[in-house]
Amino acid sequence: MKNIFEVLSEPHRRSMLDLLRIRERSVGELVEQSQLSQPGVSKHLKILREAGLVEVRSVSQKNIYSIRPEPLQEVDRWLEEYRHFWSNKLDNLQLYLDGEER
Repeated sequence: MKNIFEVLSEPHRRSMLDLLRIRERSVGELVEQSQLSQPGVSKHLKILREAGLVEVRSVSQKNIYSIRPEPLQEVDRWLEEYRHFWSNKLDNLQLYLDGEER
């Protein structure tokens, strides 16, 4: 099984997550919104499902996918240190720019 960072490194999978962040969707809807074939979308959805990032439920004859945000907490924790780094840099830039305006 791939780790979450490997899964998220693929642009098509990130696009699918962006669509699912808005609302749950069927495979057909994801195919319509992407540049991939149905087998291509299904392949990426399988990887997202195995990583725990999406879940699927059957409604009539359709598979409906929705996002599972809990696994993204690992990514959020990893990024926390970097947010602190950038926050300090941006604060320093703001102080510098404020000084230049005077």
